[in-house]
Amino acid sequence: MRTSSQFDERRLTLDRTDALERFLVGIQGRAFRMAEIATGNTEDALDVIQDAMLQLVQRYAGRNEADWGPLFYRILQSRLRDWHRRRTVRNRFRIWLGAAPDAPADAADPVQALPDLARDDPEKMVQKARTMDTLEQALHRLPLRQQQAFLLRVWEGLGVAETAAVMGCSEGSVKTHYSRAVHRLREKLGKEWP
Repeated sequence: MRTSSQFDERRLTLDRTDALERFLVGIQGRAFRMAEIATGNTEDALDVIQDAMLQLVQRYAGRNEADWGPLFYRILQSRLRDWHRRRTVRNRFRIWLGAAPDAPADAADPVQALPDLARDDPEKMVQKARTMDTLEQALHRLPLRQQQAFLLRVWEGLGVAETAAVMGCSEGSVKTHYSRAVHRLREKLGKEWP
């Protein structure tokens, strides 16, 4: 027969599991876009996100719920750096063997396929889509560290200290990467950005 403390412990475990699932569901779309921009490939982005989420669950599920965001993004940054290292090595060998390096796949974007609930007029919708495409192309051209600093600060709303912890660098480096990213984006986007 189970005791009251065993039931309480089981209920706490279920509550923690539900909270972790809600966290992962809430973060998956934004994390996917970050990974897709960093990798330039839908399938690779999905693999990176899945690996980061799995590691968070395996290693940090017992941590405080407020810690999950920075921990997840730190894991994601690590996975993205690993992905870039592997791709660089793989491309070196492909070039040496006479094959062309892998180009980003032009796959359909599941986030873009979602219906727009804003119900703007068609002209505004087209303008927004062009603006976002232009921004995404400019983000693709940024160096990885600048790209990630910008996305973590702007899209995720992390502070300088949290972004530094996620990226594994100093706060000064985050400020530098972010500032350079903003300047480059302004140069690239010019008057196209509202």
